[in-house]
Amino acid sequence: MEKMPFQQEMARAATMASAATPTVSAQLPLTDGVITTTDWRAGLPVLTASRVTLRELRRDDAASLLAMISTEEVARFISPPPTTVDGFERFIDWVARERANGSYFCFAVVPEGLTAAVGLFQVRALEPGFGTAEWGFALGSGFWGTGVFADGARLVLDFAFDVIAVNRLEARASLANGRGNGALRKIGAVQEGILRRSFLHHGEYHDQVLWSVLAEDWRVQRDDRRPPVH
Repeated sequence: MEKMPFQQEMARAATMASAATPTVSAQLPLTDGVITTTDWRAGLPVLTASRVTLRELRRDDAASLLAMISTEEVARFISPPPTTVDGFERFIDWVARERANGSYFCFAVVPEGLTAAVGLFQVRALEPGFGTAEWGFALGSGFWGTGVFADGARLVLDFAFDVIAVNRLEARASLANGRGNGALRKIGAVQEGILRRSFLHHGEYHDQVLWSVLAEDWRVQRDDRRPPVH
């Protein structure tokens, strides 16, 4: 999604509420590929693939996210992210509360061999019950083209469809964002149309491409990737 759900006015509310609303950061492991709980509102599971781990955002991710996501190369296709470590800490507090409310979740992206987040995947409900949802991502440019996005995206889609029970997952990407649109196409998203002048960025409206992935299509695609059983 081009527009990060977090807004600066929410940050002020988050600061006032932080003493009364503790951040939940429980990490629930996978056992033989099966998530051990479906209570994702209490804490996201840790999801792993060969090149990446997805986990709950932590406050100590703030500095690395600032360094990775606030660069012009990354930020030019999303709404302006926080500009300070404190701003990202408030964003992380807000993420925890929204996840606990059951309308939004956000995974930190941690490549193999690292411990700090270099990006994020976020999903928000577009209707009650998460039947239709929207997802988006931001990743430090040093990790573009490394397979980290593809591995992380598959984990997020599996989680959204199998655990959250999303039926339709939408994405919106600036028409000018060739790399982002190519990445969505590569993982099997279907382009549905152009949303004309639908994204305001630095005072100028931009066209967006609307993409979708359906649960039934994703499961067929996933089955096709699995090696045959002999």
